[in-house]
Amino acid sequence: MLVVALPLYVLSATAPYRYADAAQVPPRRVAIVFGAGVVNGVPTPALAERVRGAAELYRLGRVQKLLMTGDNSRRDYDEVTAMRDLAVALGVPSADITLDYAGFSTYESAYRAKAIFGVSEAVLVTQGYHLPRAVYTCRTLGIEAVGYGMPDWLFNRAHMAIWYSRFDRVRYTVREALAICKALVDLHITHPLPTFLGPYEGIQ
Repeated sequence: MLVVALPLYVLSATAPYRYADAAQVPPRRVAIVFGAGVVNGVPTPALAERVRGAAELYRLGRVQKLLMTGDNSRRDYDEVTAMRDLAVALGVPSADITLDYAGFSTYESAYRAKAIFGVSEAVLVTQGYHLPRAVYTCRTLGIEAVGYGMPDWLFNRAHMAIWYSRFDRVRYTVREALAICKALVDLHITHPLPTFLGPYEGIQ
């Protein structure tokens, strides 16, 4: 079935570009951090882990700039400002953080990173289950991307102890397989434009 074969293809194609150890990540100027939800203005545990991973890369000198990309489609919902605030609290200077308020999907975030912010190479920071799709999308759209994967199902650090149920693991796996199939259609067949484009901004 395609819903099985296509995700396996993306997993295989992106394997050389995915890393679990920050110290092994090849240096890039920019890290792209993908949104993953906020609740009452506070990053979800998954999103907080992504921001912590990006801050770790910054401290290690693997990246020099962070591009926070996420959803700010409503006045009362702002992923990227919450991401920036957490990164600043973790020691990343605000001057080294750029915000993309219109990253409504992995595809749109990658497209805008290239077209609006001029990113030609990057480290992608997201959970491991999402990383193959993110890396494949960025590389297909012309970004020389590698990925740094955060833990998927179990967060056992002192600052959060959250166990995902077996049902959650199955649900996320199936959802990601379907999302990979849609991404391949977008990338190779339909080529949609993002919801918003706008003028070139670059990253200083």
